[in-house]
Formats: sequence, C-alpha cells, structure tokens
Amino acid sequence: MPISAPRARTASAAYGPLLFSILASLAIAGCASHSQRSEVTLSPLPPSADASRELTADQQVLQVLNRLTFGARPGEAAAVREMGVDRWIARQLDPESINDRETDAFVARFPTYGESIADLQRTIPTPNKVAAAKRTTAASNGVPMSAADSVAIRDARRAANQVVQDVQILRVARAEMSRRELDEILTDFWLNHFTVYDRKGAQMRYYLASYERDVIRPHALGKFRDLLGAVAKSPAMLFYLDNWESAADSTEPTLEPRPRSRVQLASAPANAATANDTPAPPPRRRESGLNENYGRELLELHTLGVDGGYTQQDVINVARALTGWSIARPQEGSGFRFRPRFHDAGQKVVLGHVLPAGRGIEDGEDVLDIIARHPSTAHYIARKLCQRLAGDVPPQELVDRAAATFTRTDGDIRQVVWTIVTSPEFYARAAYRSKVKSPFEVVVSSLRAMDAAPDTSPRTAQIIARMGEPIFGHQAPDGYPETGESWMNTGAILNRINFGLAVAAQRVPGATIDRWPESHALMTASRAGQVDAVVSSILGGDASPDTRAILLSGEHPLLAAGNSQGNLALRAAGDSGAARMDDTDDRGTVSSTARVQGLAQVVGLALGAPEFQRR
Repeated sequence: MPISAPRARTASAAYGPLLFSILASLAIAGCASHSQRSEVTLSPLPPSADASRELTADQQVLQVLNRLTFGARPGEAAAVREMGVDRWIARQLDPESINDRETDAFVARFPTYGESIADLQRTIPTPNKVAAAKRTTAASNGVPMSAADSVAIRDARRAANQVVQDVQILRVARAEMSRRELDEILTDFWLNHFTVYDRKGAQMRYYLASYERDVIRPHALGKFRDLLGAVAKSPAMLFYLDNWESAADSTEPTLEPRPRSRVQLASAPANAATANDTPAPPPRRRESGLNENYGRELLELHTLGVDGGYTQQDVINVARALTGWSIARPQEGSGFRFRPRFHDAGQKVVLGHVLPAGRGIEDGEDVLDIIARHPSTAHYIARKLCQRLAGDVPPQELVDRAAATFTRTDGDIRQVVWTIVTSPEFYARAAYRSKVKSPFEVVVSSLRAMDAAPDTSPRTAQIIARMGEPIFGHQAPDGYPETGESWMNTGAILNRINFGLAVAAQRVPGATIDRWPESHALMTASRAGQVDAVVSSILGGDASPDTRAILLSGEHPLLAAGNSQGNLALRAAGDSGAARMDDTDDRGTVSSTARVQGLAQVVGLALGAPEFQRR
C-alpha cells in the first residue's frame, strides 16, 4: 500500500473552531486558483507580460521565492527585489551560469553518491549475499558462524543502508543550500513525476543515486523527450516497474533464438548449443513473458494521462515494443542493456502508428517519440507543471498556453516553465499563497528561513519521513500528491507546529537561533517588537490577528488540546529547556518535548503558523 500522511482525527470542541479555520486557510486557499548536464543551446526566452500582474512588486518577490525555491533565506527577498523577478527567473532557468561550488563541495563529501552502479555493487554487496557467503564458509568448515561473521553481516547491513541514506541526505541538503534553486524545484518535480520506490527490492539501493544524478537532474530543464528516454533506459525505472524481465510471449517472434526453458535445459545433452552454435545462455531467474506494468504507467502517469486517448491494446503494444529493454549484469556495467532474444519482433500498432515487424530497439524509441509529441502529453505535462507552480486548480487558459509552448518548442521544459511563471495567472491574487507545503517543503523552508547549516546525518530526512513524505518512499507509481488537501488533517497540523518548536529549540540538526541573522538584535527587544520582526522576516509581513495573538501570548490552543488528547506531547524538558524530536506516537503524530521561551518561542510558533505553511 502507498505510504500516506496520517489520517485525520476528530477535533475536540476545545479547539475545533481554530482547527477549522487553520484547515480552511490552508486547504481551501489551495483550490481558489484556476551531475553533468546535457549539452544544449538555450533558446531565447520571450518577453513577459508584467503589466497585467495583480500582485504588488513585493508580493511578486514573495510569490517567486515561495514557488520557485524551497523558501526564502534571510536577505534573499531583497536580492530578488534588486535584480527584478523576471531577470532572476531567467537566470535561474540557466542554472549552469550560477556558481554553486559550495553545494558541489558538500556533495563531494558523500563518495557513494558519485559511484557507478557497478562499483557500488562490487564494493557494497547486499547483506543477504554476505550472510549467505558466511554461512557457506562456516558449513564447509563444519563450524557455526562466528561472532566475527555476525559483525561482518551487521557492517554489510549498515553499509547498504548508508547508500540509500546518502541519497536522502543530499536531497534535503541540495534543496536547502543550492543556489540553482529553480533547478532543484524541477528536479524534485520530475523525481516525483517519474517516481521509484526504494524498497522495491535489494537492488534498488544501487540505482537511486544514478537515477537522480544521471537521469533526472541533467534533464530537468531540457527537452521532455530526452528526459523520457533517459528514464526509460534507467535501471531504477526498469527494475521498479518490472520491465527488465519483460519478454516476448511464446507466440511472438524474437530477434534471436530464445533461451530454452528449464525443462529443455535439464533434458538437453551436456554439450548442447543454441541454434546459432553459441553456448546455451543461463536460464532466467524465472520463466516470464510480457509484463505490462511499465507500458501502462508510461501512458497513464508519465505522458498521455488517464484520459489521453489510448486503449488497452495500445498498452499491450507499447509493452511489446519495450520488451528486451533490460538491465546489464554487474560484469556488463549494470546500466541499460537491450536484449534481442527477449524482444517481440512482430508488427505493432501504437496510437495509430504502425511499427513494422523485424525491428529491435527502434520499436521502443519510436514509441517514446510518438507519445512525447502527442497532444495529450503536451496538455498532461503542462497541467502538472501548472499545478506544481501556479496552483492546485490552475486556470485552463494557462494550461492551454503552456501546452501550446510545449508543442511549439518540441517539449522544451525551460520554455514551458517560463510561460507559466511569467503569466498573469501566476501573479494573480487568487494564486498568492494558495498552495500548501508538503512535509518536505515545510522542513526545508523552515531550515532555509533559519539559515541552518546542511545536515550531514540522516536525521532531517527521517523527520520528513515521520511527517508523511519519506524520500523515495512512495510505493505506488503515481508519486506524492501535489494538492494541499492531501497533506492537511489534524495530525499533520500538530506535527507541523511541533516541528517549528523543535527547530526553535535547536533540536533539528543545523538549526540554531544564533544562525538567524536577526536574532542578536532581537534578543533584548520587547515581545511586541520580536513579533513584528518575526512576522516581517519569516511570514513575509502578513499575519492574521489569530496568528499574531498566538505569537504575542505564546499560548497555542491546539497544543493544549493535543496534550489533553494524547495526540501531541509538548512537554517540559527540565530547567535546561532542552528538547528533541521523538518518533511518532502510536497514532502517527510527531512528538516534541520542546520547551522554548522568548524569541525562540516566537520563531517556533511562526514556523508552525498557517501563513508559513502556505506558499
């Protein structure tokens, strides 16, 4: 089953009205709005229509920072205002022009992230493989496994887990610190659009870094067809959706003689050879035929959309065209490998296009060409980008214009994004702060607001997971939801408030009140002065009367009610005022034993406020 956010809980009468108002302000607002990079020549961006924008100049800056970054860092609003939003966006759409050496240096501290799939498989074997080898050695010697064997197996498990953790750590750190901010947003978008699941099988851990580094990141702002092709040949996607073992049915011709079945191999003479007089290939792990998983998701989720005009026969023929698209063995490099003996070489018809018989990898390449340039794909991708960047329910006029740009530019993602983020709809009052942050966005934007140092441990990624959005942890191929109502319920709100207080209590790695540039000047200010400064700096100068009253008093009705129900623990941690982020309780709520006062309390409550939860 897919991993999802915690289920909604019934609000008590003590805080029901306030909870309803927070839910309304977060969820209803969301429905108000209608590695080495590929070498490409960037086409000129057309002029923007800034005269028709409804937002003020300052609001435009905040809209850009809320939607096209993972949240404003201290001083960033002033920098964007000085540069101008359109010039800033144009520069972000040319990420190679932006010096990001600090991020590159941080990434270099995690050597497993830069290793090839084959090198990872060679140097970090699976724990099961290590355990099997130790058992075999012990059995051959007629002795039980030793304590040293147990330690070796434990170390293998830790090393294997570290491969996944390093990818997760860097996802958070890059979102937090990279100066190529729009590139990070689009990388995050495409990783979710073309989602894979880290627990699909033991092999998946070796594919994740390459998938992000070599497949998604270099193509995030390029041509959609290039991105689609890179995904189709990635071991991560081929393994996740089982295409690596999809083969022609026995009734269809193949380009090379098929490997014989286990029964045939068992009954054949020891020196038997295949029809082309080469040694018989090893039998496959299990007998297999056509697998439609990737073909179906390729049409339904990756390109045309569920109403994109394809039929079940199209799904079958796409799957047939992609037979033989597989993964190389470790000794072959562990990358993409086309296997002719498994490819269905019969004639196929896909969306009215005839694919002649007798061909090989060209079948799959032609399928990708056909669907990448299909009108339904233009509208489906345009709508998803509009939904991510402009609003949960984007205006149809904006979707149509973005789709037209997609078609006119042969799927140039950079041009489509420019169409969306310079549009009047993007800068409409109805779109302003209309989207609810996901757990990943809440955590990263909080750390950015505090100017936190990037976390070198997996703790921050684990916090994001406990809040409902584990990195590479969505089991189903549809990815995490892009709309706000999926993230908002009682438990989620309490988790977010608690997380804000934990940040202010300096219990989240890298975040300290001293790193926030305004903290020193505000330590001796009056409570009202602290509230005004925090509202201006963290909440963009906009706070409701209810939020301002909570910041002034330091009393939050939801916290008191949560304590009485046992859904949330905001407990005193002794005279030292220490705090920590605990694991979820038995109902899935993140607990915090934070005790914060003064400026830290104002900051923590602001990070949990409805205004900060919207973008």
